Amino acid sequence: MENRIDIPKVEPAAYQAMYGLEKYLSTSKLDPILLELIKMRASQINGCAFCLNMHSTDARKIGETEQRLYLLNAWKETTLFTEKEKAVLALTEEVTLISHHVADATYQKVASFFNEQEVAQIIMAIVTINAWNRLAITAKVMVG
Repeated sequence: MENRIDIPKVEPAAYQAMYGLEKYLSTSKLDPILLELIKMRASQINGCAFCLNMHSTDARKIGETEQRLYLLNAWKETTLFTEKEKAVLALTEEVTLISHHVADATYQKVASFFNEQEVAQIIMAIVTINAWNRLAITAKVMVG
């Protein structure tokens, strides 16, 4: 399998605009591990090998455990994730699988743990990783 297109090379301004969202998110007060969990879970759902490889490495570098990364796919069936993390993972799944829409209960659960600005940042993190997944999958960006 070969890369289809090198978007950063062909459309650097578009790529830089996307990267601007990442820079914005890196300045948020959200827990960096929570951001990596968002990126990992959306990437699992979307089947983005490139992003899964990158974000599992990034998550481990900042202290995420192998066990939690292995069980992220089954987060509902384990006690390894906090209620706060589970609320965000549920929102991540519903935003990623948007055709089912985001349930009021899911949104309210996240809003019970985070202030309005943090909720906005979480939503932007979910939307951003979904965009990155779609770019990497469509362009066939290879791992390695």
